[in-house]
Amino acid sequence: MTSSRPCSDVWLPTCLLITLGVVFANPDSIAEEFRRVPLQSKVDEVQPLTGIVLWSDNHAANHAPIQLEFVYLSYKQIVSAQGEYDWSPLENVLEGVADRRHQLVLRWYDTYVGKPTGVPESITKLPGYQVTRGTSEGKPTEFPDWSQPELRRFILEFFDRYSEKYDQDPRIAYLQVGFGLWSEYHLYDGPMKMGVTFPSLEFQTEFVQHLHKTLRQTRWMISVDAAGDWGPFSGNVDLLALPFGVFDDSFNHAAHAKQNEPNWNTLRRDRWKVAPTGGEFSFFSNKDQSQALAPSGPHGTSFENQAADFHISFILGDAQPRFQKAARIRSAGMGCGYRFRVTRFEASGQAARIEIENVGIAPIYYDAFPAIEGVRSQKSLKGLLPQQRAVFDVAAGGSAPQLTIQCDRLVAGQAIGFDADLR
Repeated sequence: MTSSRPCSDVWLPTCLLITLGVVFANPDSIAEEFRRVPLQSKVDEVQPLTGIVLWSDNHAANHAPIQLEFVYLSYKQIVSAQGEYDWSPLENVLEGVADRRHQLVLRWYDTYVGKPTGVPESITKLPGYQVTRGTSEGKPTEFPDWSQPELRRFILEFFDRYSEKYDQDPRIAYLQVGFGLWSEYHLYDGPMKMGVTFPSLEFQTEFVQHLHKTLRQTRWMISVDAAGDWGPFSGNVDLLALPFGVFDDSFNHAAHAKQNEPNWNTLRRDRWKVAPTGGEFSFFSNKDQSQALAPSGPHGTSFENQAADFHISFILGDAQPRFQKAARIRSAGMGCGYRFRVTRFEASGQAARIEIENVGIAPIYYDAFPAIEGVRSQKSLKGLLPQQRAVFDVAAGGSAPQLTIQCDRLVAGQAIGFDADLR
């Protein structure tokens, strides 16, 4: 009698799988779906959001091998009467920067050596507002009155308005903020009075927390000098946990290891993993500028080595076109920030798989996506640390897939490149 058992012991697993509606292909056939794609590419220009920075009014910005420009603006250049904002001074700068296919590093200030205060007249003319005049670096300088509640209220409002208009603007790469001379958290020989010529620690704390809530896209930075007694950060676990970047405007001077580096440490040395670090070449001595990009720097360390030690994404070096040829400025700029290398590229008719390593010294701090024919990976390169690799799957392929890296935080004419030597 023939057995009525539907499946023999030999083919029971296959029968069961068919019953469950599961089909398993041969593992070898899955591997054959993707084929290696040859790819040759070389990064030979400074990458967007990185490099040597020139002032926006420097004529060399028209042709120098840079991606970033810099400007200081005061609050009163935007606001005259109370509540009346005219952003045209910033717009004029941004239009010129973007026309040169660059982005802006922007800093707002309240105090500047040799200038009237940066506070709007709608506040300085209020009853009870005290204008303090003093000497800073041998020049007559005006200082704000931070005891005036309206000034404190205005500063918070200003960044609300700024964020509404510019937080997602790709023309602005990074925002630098702070208090005191050049927003660098010091007054030098000016009349230092906490809560008067310099904001109280309580207001500074409120200010930083406010920026964290207000600026959702733009990466913002404070001076490393905020680590001192005039800033609220030292020992404040909650503030130090905020993802702000830092800038160091005397980056390469002779006493940097003793005077500046402790501030980096106080503000957490590994901050670069989540937020940008940058600054400016020092003006403490003439050779800090003239030899900033010399093989051994001004004090025995090359810029590339110091930049790698602090994971610098950019550095303001406005005078460098006077001291160095374009090739040197380019190579120094390429030593900053991220740099991507494609280590594996495979594709099928419908999909692609790309492995990318960051061979730079810092991450990219905005979303950037590997893309095939404009179809982006769901995963971003943002935050990929140096010497780390990641695999990116893209729902597009084809016989000759074209790989790009797309980033919405760039202006027209900018492109993120990559190295590749896949044969």
